[in-house]
This record gives sequence, structure tokens and C-alpha cells, in this order.
Amino acid sequence: MTTLQTAGQEAAAKVLEKFTSATRHEFRGESTVTVKLEELRAVMEFCRNVLKLNFLIDVSSVDNMGEEPRFMMVYELAKVDDSVHLRVKAAVAEQQADAGEVPTVSDLWATADWHEREVYDMMGIRFSGHPDLRRILMWEGYPYHPLRKEFPLAGRPSEMPDVAFTGEAPMADGPFVTSAGSTSRVQGEPRAR
Repeated sequence: MTTLQTAGQEAAAKVLEKFTSATRHEFRGESTVTVKLEELRAVMEFCRNVLKLNFLIDVSSVDNMGEEPRFMMVYELAKVDDSVHLRVKAAVAEQQADAGEVPTVSDLWATADWHEREVYDMMGIRFSGHPDLRRILMWEGYPYHPLRKEFPLAGRPSEMPDVAFTGEAPMADGPFVTSAGSTSRVQGEPRAR
């Protein structure tokens, strides 16, 4: 076991000690703590202020369409010197996501600002207390959230041809698709064509 793995386990244990309803999961040497949405803000403050996890690597979400709660928020936390890594998860029901019941952490880590905007834009999860929650990739007024599982892979028609094309996006042999069956990873890259 590496020092980084041990440090992550110790950080997870401290979260579990403070928040008894939290659960812990270890996978491939990485520690994950799952907390209730109601405790998420307090857990994140604890991670920042007590555990000194001063680097928010990423904020993302998972769509478990067909299950309840539908979404899972995922936060990747670390120390800047890379001595500790901890993943924090919180389940979010679709109604909670739409109502803005996920608390922002942008005041704890400035990097959360854009990460939360991306989650809002792509998944439709609203963050309470966010200072500027607007779309970051899609245009304002776009009625869909492209990373939700009900969004079709081929995309949706657009009434704004100057902003987005109206045809389906080609997937097979497109400019960003790797070539399957290539003899090496380099030859499989799109830029090798």
C-alpha cells in the first residue's frame, strides 16, 4: 500500500468519525466517502478546513436514469502537494437537482465555479448559492442537458443553424473517433489518418 493510499484511508476515516451516517468504499487503492445530500456542505467544509484538502480537482455527476435517486454528485479532493486524495459522493434525487438543493462549494474552492456550471449545463443539476449559475458550453435558452441519458446520441435538431448544425453528428470514422483494430495506439489516433 502506498503512502497516498494510506493518507486517503486516514482522511476517509476522519470523515466517518465526524459524520456517522457516511459510508466508505475502497476500490483500487482509492478511498470514497458517500454522504447524505443534507450533510454534503458540512462534509465539504470539514474536508477543506480540518483535513486541509485545499485542491478541488473535479466536480462531476453521474446519471443513473431509472434508479432513485437518479444522480450522484462526485467531488475529487486532494492536497496541492498530492499527499492525500479523497473522493466524496452524494446522491441527488431528480426533484432535488431541479430545485437547486445541491449546495455550492465555489466559496470553498474557486475552481468549483466552472465545474458546477458545467454540471448544471450538461446535467441540469442546480447549485444553491452559486454566484453565477449559467450555461458554460451550450447557449442560454438551450432546452436540453446533453449528458442526461435520455438525450439521444445523435443529438437534437437545432433551430439555430448559425450556432449549431441541424443534422446528426457523424460518429463512425469521424474526425475525433479512434480507429478500432489498428496495430498501435498511435496509428489508431484520428490525426494519424
